Amino acid sequence: MIVKITHFDENADIPFIDYEVNGLLSNQMNFLNENLEEETSIDGDTLYIRLYFKDIFPFQSEVAKIRLDDFIAREEIEMNVFLSGFLEDM
Repeated sequence: MIVKITHFDENADIPFIDYEVNGLLSNQMNFLNENLEEETSIDGDTLYIRLYFKDIFPFQSEVAKIRLDDFIAREEIEMNVFLSGFLEDM
């Protein structure tokens, strides 16, 4: 599974991060699309997830602004681990 952040907006009314997930089997994509609480969609072999943040946005700190690539990579890893755990319930 490959998780990539494609877009984020911390200044939106409700800040969000968009993820693109590749490398899943079609039954895994369908399971995630039907069972995740987040906004999801499927286009071809790609699952798209939009995660909204009502409390703390992961990239809002001053350190995050300086080391944004590190924070994005960490967030991608955390989403990968979350989705892998979620798929164990399949």
